[in-house]
Order: sequence, then C-alpha cells, then structure tokens
Amino acid sequence: MSFIGSLVIILLFTTLAGHLTARVGIPAVLGQLLIGIIIGPGVLNIIHPTDLIEQFAEIGVILLMFMAGIESDMQQLKKYFKPALAVALSGVLLPVIVMGTASFCFGYHFQEALFIGVVFSATSVSISVVVLREFKSLNSKEGATVLGAAVADDILGVLLLSLMIAIVGSNSGTGGQESPKNILLQLVLQGLFFAGVFLLVRWIAPSIMYLSTKLLIPTSRTISAMIICLSMAYIAEVVGLSGAIGAFFAGIAVGQTPTKKIVNTNIEPISNAIFVPVFFVSIGLSVSFNNFLVSLPFIVIMTILAILTKWLGGEMGSLIAGFDRDSGRVIGTGMIARGEMALITAQIGFNAHLLDKNLYIDIIFVIVIATLLAPLLLRWSLRKLAKI
Repeated sequence: MSFIGSLVIILLFTTLAGHLTARVGIPAVLGQLLIGIIIGPGVLNIIHPTDLIEQFAEIGVILLMFMAGIESDMQQLKKYFKPALAVALSGVLLPVIVMGTASFCFGYHFQEALFIGVVFSATSVSISVVVLREFKSLNSKEGATVLGAAVADDILGVLLLSLMIAIVGSNSGTGGQESPKNILLQLVLQGLFFAGVFLLVRWIAPSIMYLSTKLLIPTSRTISAMIICLSMAYIAEVVGLSGAIGAFFAGIAVGQTPTKKIVNTNIEPISNAIFVPVFFVSIGLSVSFNNFLVSLPFIVIMTILAILTKWLGGEMGSLIAGFDRDSGRVIGTGMIARGEMALITAQIGFNAHLLDKNLYIDIIFVIVIATLLAPLLLRWSLRKLAKI
C-alpha cells in the first residue's frame, strides 16, 4: 500500500478511536496506540512500518515535546515550588530506584534496568487534569500541586533522559569503543548545548519572536517558532542527544514569550491532525503478541510497581511538604498516569538502542495498563477527600 493510502487509513481509524475513547473517558493517545496495534502486524496486518511513517512519527515526537515545553506553566511551578518539587523529586526517584532494581532482578543488565526506571519516572498530567476538572479540583491546593509537580517532573525526566542518551552516545563508537578525546568532546558539546538553552530562554527566543511580529507575513510567529523548534532538535541530535529533548527546551523558551498563545494555537492543529496520530500508531505498529505469555509475569509486576511507586512517591513528597494523608493520596494518585511522556521516552530509548524490541513492547503494555487504571484511582481518592 502507498504511503498516502496508509495515511488515510491511519487518520480515519485514529479519528474514530479518538471519538470513542472520549465517550468512555479513556485518553485519546491510548486509542491511537491501540489502533496501531490493531491495524499493524500484531493483529490485522493492514499497515506496516515504513521509512515515511517513521519520519512522520519523528516529526510527531518533536512537535509533541515542543508543545509540552510551551504548555509547561512555569508560573504555576513558581507558585507551588516547594510542594511541587518535593512531590516531583520523590515521584521521580522512587520509580527509578524501585523499577530499575526490579528490572535488574528480572535479568536485564544495569543500563536497560536504569532506563526502565527513567521511562516510568514520567507523568502525563493531561489525563489527571480531566479528572481534576470533573471534580472541580483543578484550582485546589492538591490540583495546583499536581500541575506544578508535573512541570518539574517533565523537566527532571528530560534531564535524566538526556543523561542516559549522553552516556550511551559516549559508549557507542565503532565496535563499542570510542577514544577518551571523542567522549570528552561530546560531553563538552552537550554542556555547551545546555548553556545555549539558558541563552535561548533568556535572550535568543524573545528576540526572534519579537522580530517575527514585525514581519509582514500572517504566520510569521508560528514559522519563527517552528524554526526555533527544529533548529534546537537538529542541534541536540548533532551533539548526541535526542531531537525531542531540544524541542522540549525550545518549547519552554517560546512559552516564556508573549507569542506563546498564538504559537500554541497554530501548531497544535498541525501536529494533532497528522503527525501525532502517526507517531502513536507507529508505536502500535511495532507491537506483537508473540512473547506475550512469556512476558506476562514481568508485565503484571511492573504494572503494579508503576502504580505504587508514583502513588507512594507523590504521597510521600506531599507529606514532606506539609499536606495531610488524604490530600497526599489525591496528589499521589494524580501522578500515576504515564501516557504520552512515557511512550515518547520509551520510543527515544528504543531508537537509541537502550531497549531491545521485546522489552520495548513489554514496556508499552505496562504504560497502557497503568494509564488506563490511573483515572479510576484518582476519582476514588477525590471521592474520599470530598466525603471528609
């Protein structure tokens, strides 16, 4: 089948899946991923991964991370900085340590085990926001702390991901060996990249976006934002990091400018109409059920740990910050959902050869199950808080 034909099928089925998942309260991204599994080699075998699908998926990841950066509410993080940071730190460290150790016990080597922990350190706040809004708790102290913690969580997760890819990049040379000089050069370049991020946020992005308002083109601000996004993605790849990491920090930089709203309004339809559905479907296309029964013990145990580590990590951080146990339970369950952030991290790790294909598929199953259970647990904890 031609790429255009495949694209028609992907967009048709993901649109229908998005409608159905919205009706039953399931995150749309999971519907798109499930469509990829159904129409892919795992079930119906209609669509197969191709180079063009992978390239569209890569643009989808870059745009998703760019929008995540734009939507990171730094003012919210500043307002609830202490409790949010406590929740984010404990909610990141506990999954990394516990799930990393559990993976090591399953026989995976240290690098794979550590990266599994990093994948499950991510939180998808968009899923929690829907439930918090339903209970009119979005602007409560618990809701604000979950939102602030999610911003800090994303930043910590991206930094951990950068570190993992930097380490792997340093160790991956010809025959797995690279000279100390090359390793040092790469680390220096990555250090310069993060120094450049500071300059971008502080001066470069505001200047470029200000100049874009003076151009006599209707979409000048959106085009300028895309130039910043793609440039940072390209530079990140040049220095041995993932392009998605560069896009995330580009999003944070653009998000601090007055053009934030118009850029987000214009880029979101472009990405959500084509590139993002293709990205989530492409993940589903890589899934097969060949080793499902063999992997079932790993999937079950890691799903339980995925839920407990975020729940207990978030609750522990909130107790340290001075919340009572009932509020802590809401915050803990509000941090469970992994969704798109964990899927993106897993996919980046797979492309960077941090995960083999079977392990990657197992992790996708765990992310999907944990994310489906997350809103149910948050609703339960909000009901208990409302009764009190």
